[in-house]
Amino acid sequence: MPAIEVDGLTKWFGGTLALSELSFEVRDGEVFGFLGPNGAGKSTTINVLLDFVRPTAGSAAVLGFDAQEHSREIRARTGVLPEGYRVYERLTGRKHLEFAIESKGVDDDPQALLERVGIADAADRKAGGYSKGMAQRLMLAMALVGDPDLLILDEPSTGLDPNGAREMREIVRAENERGATVFFSSHSMEQVEAVCDRVGILRAGEMVAVDSVEGLRDSLEDGTTLRVTVDRIDDDALAAVRALEAVSSVKIGGSDAEPTLVVGVDGSKTAVLGALEDHGIEVRDFSTQEASLEDVFQSYTTGSEVEAR
Repeated sequence: MPAIEVDGLTKWFGGTLALSELSFEVRDGEVFGFLGPNGAGKSTTINVLLDFVRPTAGSAAVLGFDAQEHSREIRARTGVLPEGYRVYERLTGRKHLEFAIESKGVDDDPQALLERVGIADAADRKAGGYSKGMAQRLMLAMALVGDPDLLILDEPSTGLDPNGAREMREIVRAENERGATVFFSSHSMEQVEAVCDRVGILRAGEMVAVDSVEGLRDSLEDGTTLRVTVDRIDDDALAAVRALEAVSSVKIGGSDAEPTLVVGVDGSKTAVLGALEDHGIEVRDFSTQEASLEDVFQSYTTGSEVEAR
């Protein structure tokens, strides 16, 4: 049974279409990255899953329950770190945790949770004096209350310094190893690439791609770039490289003294080097670069329409 199942989800806000027949699944026990530019519909999707917003059409199920008919059961088993949530300024960090623990009817230790997210020394300070990063850590601690079966994290690294972001990733991995499914919505390609098993990319309310990070990289025409510095370039050598089956593109760069070929290649890179050397070209240096998740994101969220997979 999927942890999250969305089928034909559509949401209109007046004359604005926020979600358009959105369908996807999050597998039980995986860390699923949910990416999309501002306005793509990520927050609307999360709000439907938590029954904060009712869909215009379609359905959503969470942990086997209909998201609209059984929202209370879902929230009891779900930990949420919402984007833009404000702490209660007059309550201490400890009081925030005690409130969350009482609400879920569990007996977690507030101090242990605060220690886990790195703000135990601020447990009895009013949250109104917390920095943005400390407030984000507090909200993460509240999301962890009750060992939830599902964690929904909306921009969890907001306000965190590099150490805080690393600690957040470690918590996500630990929760996933415990058995929790994690739905990880973020603008940070680095964070998503570091922790997610699969990634869904949302654009204009539609899911345009779902795959592993590696699978998404492979979907790019120029998934790997080979940069070759040579002594010279001639037309015959250039034609030989372009004729290779593994080569998708060839660009010329560098300078007259050190010309460079930038080759999009999907397959053997040695074939490119061999073709150049067979035509008397001296290969002085070369390097390869894999497509990043950011490259993939840009390819799916800009330019022409991409068929959803």
